[in-house]
Amino acid sequence: MNDAPSYLDVTDETFENEVLNRSKQMPVVVDLWAPWCGPCRDLGPLIEAAVAATEGRVVLTKVNVDENPAVSQAFSVQSIPAVYALSDGQVVDHFIGALPKDKVEAFVQGLLPSEAETEVQRLVKAGDEESLRRALELEPDNHDAIVDLGELLIADDKADEALELLRRIPETAETRRVAALARTGVLAEDVDVASKLDALLDQVKDDEAARQSYVDLLELLGADDPRTAVYRKKLTSRLF
Repeated sequence: MNDAPSYLDVTDETFENEVLNRSKQMPVVVDLWAPWCGPCRDLGPLIEAAVAATEGRVVLTKVNVDENPAVSQAFSVQSIPAVYALSDGQVVDHFIGALPKDKVEAFVQGLLPSEAETEVQRLVKAGDEESLRRALELEPDNHDAIVDLGELLIADDKADEALELLRRIPETAETRRVAALARTGVLAEDVDVASKLDALLDQVKDDEAARQSYVDLLELLGADDPRTAVYRKKLTSRLF
């Protein structure tokens, strides 16, 4: 018989790895409790059973608030039991106090992806154009599907369609990069970006198209390239 606990005891030191990082792979439930808390003892078995019923698709962690003040402070805990659910490093749901069994089960089940969400994930992982288009039929604003399909379209000389796709979702570093690739049609590693930037520099103040090309080339270089900061300063000095 396996007597291993069905949850992970988490401390201030292990919280980032066991909760935040783990939540990027699957939903994580954080049960904040203390040994002296009667409602915590009532809730514990209920939430353990509800999470166990997901058969590994949700992880349960427990934090003793008396011994781990940093985690308590991070959640602004004022009373316990306090239960938080995290996905992709963010709190997506929570409740305070001991709930009845059906409410606890509903809370945990609500963290599981729907069949449609699971299918979208499968299609995005497949990564071919047909799969990505099908994913967007199911979830028209799926960020990963739009970015991946945008790159495929650009490679197939369909930059305008890629730009139209990107307008569906809020701007991110990835969408800016793909949009820049669509507008310029070049990969930073395939061209002398510095020479192109130097050539555009005298035009950026009065020529909107040149200014957009300059900014796009900076996006393709990326924030980690030391040249990006240098050329951003040059742009600012020309504009202002």
